[in-house]
Amino acid sequence: MKRRRRETETFGLSFLDAISCGFGAIVLLLVLTKIAEPTKQKDEGIGLQAMAEKLAAELPELDGKLDSLEQKLAEKGKRLAEAEQELASMRPEARALEAERADAQLEAEAAAAIENRLAIARQELTEEMKRLYGSGVRPQNQSVGGIPVDSEYIIFVIDTSGSMHGYAWPTVIKKLTETLDLYPKVKGLQIMNDMGDYMFSQYAGDWIPDTPGRRKAIISRMASWQPFSNSSPVEGITRAIRAFYSDDKKISIYVFGDEFTGNSIQAVLDTVERINPRGADGKPLVRIHAVGFPVQFTRSGIRPTGVQFSMLMRALCQRNGGTFVGLQTLEPR
Repeated sequence: MKRRRRETETFGLSFLDAISCGFGAIVLLLVLTKIAEPTKQKDEGIGLQAMAEKLAAELPELDGKLDSLEQKLAEKGKRLAEAEQELASMRPEARALEAERADAQLEAEAAAAIENRLAIARQELTEEMKRLYGSGVRPQNQSVGGIPVDSEYIIFVIDTSGSMHGYAWPTVIKKLTETLDLYPKVKGLQIMNDMGDYMFSQYAGDWIPDTPGRRKAIISRMASWQPFSNSSPVEGITRAIRAFYSDDKKISIYVFGDEFTGNSIQAVLDTVERINPRGADGKPLVRIHAVGFPVQFTRSGIRPTGVQFSMLMRALCQRNGGTFVGLQTLEPR
């Protein structure tokens, strides 16, 4: 009798046990996870609350530090403002010291130039001038504003602009009077404004006779004389040279002004050099002197036109045998 084979079972008990254990483990993990999760969230909530309480406790201290820093900042800002105020108060003094230094330097240069010009003037006195002044006799005042007296014919070119009339006119009249007083007697006078307009139209293109009455009339007329002016002496200078220069006369032009409103200093220098020829001795036939009036210092700030006037007159006088001097003060009105 043949033995009957045992049929192989597809799923044994061992496999089923393993599967059951696996499912059981998964269920157990899920249960444990659900149970632990609220505890974790609760713990996290407790940590945040503690941190918030800690920050709240530190807040007053931080506020105190902030107040202290703000106070220090305010103190530093106050000290900075005081320093800026002190610096601002020192600026005018610094500018004044700088102006004094510049004036002292200018005065020293003018003094040296005056001595040089006086020496030249004494050497070049004509016989007529020696007769007028007397041999060996020197006038008490030999200069006006540092400008030497060295001619027999004199022309004044005076700026009649509003700035000169408004701030410097008493000083202008005083300097004109002083200049006339320095010349006991000359052969001819002429008064023109910076535009080349004559004070006395009847003497246009001719010399005004030098008499006591005519000198008095000039000073009297100055008080109200204010023809149109463009605050530039160029027109008056060129017109005076063209109208009066002569190789047989010793002529000086005195320019009184405070501004030059032209465009080019070099163009003026070139023009004057062309129309003021040099004599046999190589010197210009017409000597040009100038007096600068410090109107700029009585107004708000120094204007470029005032600086340009000084530059122009300094160069023009140097090239034409004269002297430029800037006054330091003005007569009160």
